[in-house]
Amino acid sequence: MQRLISALIGAFIIVAAVWYAGIPLLILTGAIVALGIREVVRILEKLDIKPSMILAQAGGLILLAGAYFFVDGYPGPTITIILFLHFIFCLVNYPKYNLADMASTLFVTLYIGLLYYFYLISTLESAWIWLILMLTCTWACDIFAFIIGKSYGRFYIVPVLSPKKTVEGTIAGIIGSTLVAGVFTFIYPDLPLVKIIVLGLLIGVAAFLGDILASAIKRQAGIKDSGTLIPGHGGILDRFDSVFFTAPLVYYYAMILLISK
Repeated sequence: MQRLISALIGAFIIVAAVWYAGIPLLILTGAIVALGIREVVRILEKLDIKPSMILAQAGGLILLAGAYFFVDGYPGPTITIILFLHFIFCLVNYPKYNLADMASTLFVTLYIGLLYYFYLISTLESAWIWLILMLTCTWACDIFAFIIGKSYGRFYIVPVLSPKKTVEGTIAGIIGSTLVAGVFTFIYPDLPLVKIIVLGLLIGVAAFLGDILASAIKRQAGIKDSGTLIPGHGGILDRFDSVFFTAPLVYYYAMILLISK
């Protein structure tokens, strides 16, 4: 019940932000990124890796500004600024802040910063369609994978990283994502059927990969959940791990293969 209530409240907040888009969506995305960066820095500290919280959060703010002011080319200029900021900080504070610290800080910023593509999707033509498609396909993948994997899963797909994920659940998740994408072509008949079906399939694969990467990070740190922020779900990494991969995918797929045609 706690998990269901948290999911409903979270879904309401996200859909409301998607509906209004613009600044509300940017603020929500920025808040999630800031919390996610804090979470992953704490996880890495358990592994005796010492990323800079200040620099990671500064990088998150730079990416936030880049997402808001971007012209074509995001995130190129923002990454250049972040890199130079790290180089200067490393030179001034060496050896207290060394190259390994810089690499881990960059990883945290750029990994969690992938969520800004969630906001960037709202800048595309027909943004509402792409945002809802990305969210529903990602959620469908998680739900189908959980239900089928728990009920019928027999063969584990990557036991070294995630001992509960099964081949059956993974396939069901990808199929669920593809089916939801297919439904969109009935709701919006102008969408190209084959391209949307392929996008749904790719979203399922990307969601799985995002989930597995987060599992690898948590497993190496010896923890089950990345945090306790969301009752019944864990932390930011637990809830948004798939979106880190599916949001960039939908943004570039829609922009290059659908909108530009």
